Amino acid sequence: MKKIMIHMKRYIFRGILASIPLVLSFFVLRFFYVFIDKKVLNLVDRFIGYRIPGLGIVLFLVFLYLIGFAASNVLGKRFLKFIEDIVSRIPIINTTYHVGKQLSETLSLPERQVFKKVVFVDYFKPGIWIIGFVTGTVHDEKSHENLLKVFIPTVPNPTSGTLVIVRESQVVDPHWTIEQGMKAVISGGIIGPEEINQKI
Repeated sequence: MKKIMIHMKRYIFRGILASIPLVLSFFVLRFFYVFIDKKVLNLVDRFIGYRIPGLGIVLFLVFLYLIGFAASNVLGKRFLKFIEDIVSRIPIINTTYHVGKQLSETLSLPERQVFKKVVFVDYFKPGIWIIGFVTGTVHDEKSHENLLKVFIPTVPNPTSGTLVIVRESQVVDPHWTIEQGMKAVISGGIIGPEEINQKI
């Protein structure tokens, strides 16, 4: 009986963990439907006299597109900087805004393609490796070799970290994608590849 209870508890717990992404997805969809689609439909209904299912979501996506387009040009960036300056002066709200900004910058790092590849760097002492992202190379005129510029991110916020210059012989290529390396950093190693393709 005890073994059955342990077995049940184990798989019920696993079921809870497995259902978390599904539940979050459900609430996101519900948010889009209830708080966006329905409210927008009510506004549109007042003007045109009838409803178009899904129009609220379409208009919301168009709104996001316009914000993204504005944030990509000079005038839009200046406007967002103006809003940021105002928000940074408001207590509590400025903290929330900066947390959201850090999250936004973190998620946008792979899109910017500033990282060339993921490497393991023998950083602290021999035998201890740390995840780094190659951002480019620099030529050493004395040794006539190209050195790697490697960004060592801070866990779990990869928008800050340390830049080191190392030889290629001081790094190991685990053959991870940038996305895989980023997931490992952000999650503190909880999420990410479970193997590397080269022995350290």
